[in-house]
Amino acid sequence: MAQANRERALRSDSMRNRDAILEAAATCLVANPSSSIADIAKAAGVGRVTLYGHFSSRSELLSALLQRTMTRVESELSAVDLNGTPWEAMDALVLSSWKLVEGLSALRQVVEQEMPDDDLHGSHHSPRVRVEDLLARGRTEGAFRIDQSVGWQTACYFAILHGAASEVRTGRLTEQEVEKALPQTVRALLQVAPESS
Repeated sequence: MAQANRERALRSDSMRNRDAILEAAATCLVANPSSSIADIAKAAGVGRVTLYGHFSSRSELLSALLQRTMTRVESELSAVDLNGTPWEAMDALVLSSWKLVEGLSALRQVVEQEMPDDDLHGSHHSPRVRVEDLLARGRTEGAFRIDQSVGWQTACYFAILHGAASEVRTGRLTEQEVEKALPQTVRALLQVAPESS
């Protein structure tokens, strides 16, 4: 019994250390993309040996950080109600996604510089599929334009969100400006073009 309790305590300590390392990595890398493993270990309150016991390299740490971040994103986005009309669903998805992108865009920039493209694209699979499925539904129901590919519209959707996040981060736009303009901008992208007389 005592042995089992010790093992549970060790596993619990290990999980706390891992979580602390990932939290510290996110904070440190956003503040300073050049943060070293030693910087991250210090911020996490662990030694470098402990950090390397969880992540054998900076690349492995970044990969785990990306996976953890995207798991959180997916958890939040899966709670967004997309059952209304295609336009209602798109407005809800845009505003929810925008908040996540705005909070994660700085970290994304750091990770993008150091991670292979294949790893990055794979990490965005679920959010991308959610947008593609909604676009397909909107097209089927006659709400969204069909003269452009779903792939192009998806690329534009994410480019708009990431661009807005960048503008807020640099102080050129306020969150209020972005939240007002984003749904209108995405609607302009997807609206069926009026027939010329």
